[in-house]
Amino acid sequence: MAAATARSSGQREGAELVYGAEECYRHSVELLQELGFPKGVLPLKDLVECGRVRETGFVWMKLKAPYDHFFEATNTRVSYAAEVTAYVEKLRMKKMSGIKSKQMFLWVPISEMSMEDASSKKITFKTPMGIGKSFPVSAFITDDDDGDVAAVEQKSEETIHLEG
Repeated sequence: MAAATARSSGQREGAELVYGAEECYRHSVELLQELGFPKGVLPLKDLVECGRVRETGFVWMKLKAPYDHFFEATNTRVSYAAEVTAYVEKLRMKKMSGIKSKQMFLWVPISEMSMEDASSKKITFKTPMGIGKSFPVSAFITDDDDGDVAAVEQKSEETIHLEG
């Protein structure tokens, strides 16, 4: 893996860095699996840099350019900025930046996504005002997840048992 220590200060000090589309994609998929989320919940494409500071949980993903994605299963349009950041922990991404969801005629920032536990069948997304909306995990299953909700849930449970 093409990881290096970050030379920047602040949040990114001591980070593991990954560059390039293939390596960043693999890194982001591994992160989502480790956290217990299906791969399709963050369909970031054209990644150029990914970083993670394990001590603080801070992660970031830089994209070649901002883009919009439409989740058919939830009938939701989501906009991704050129950089997406978050603090991560098992089954939760918080203090997220760079992600907005179109609700009616407004773009609303998404600041958190979480699942209650590994067997949860819903993912909840929250705004900075604390307003949340839940969707079924199955809405974010990709072909890479084998199209099987139970398989994703089982992977999440295995990860928890290995860590706990």
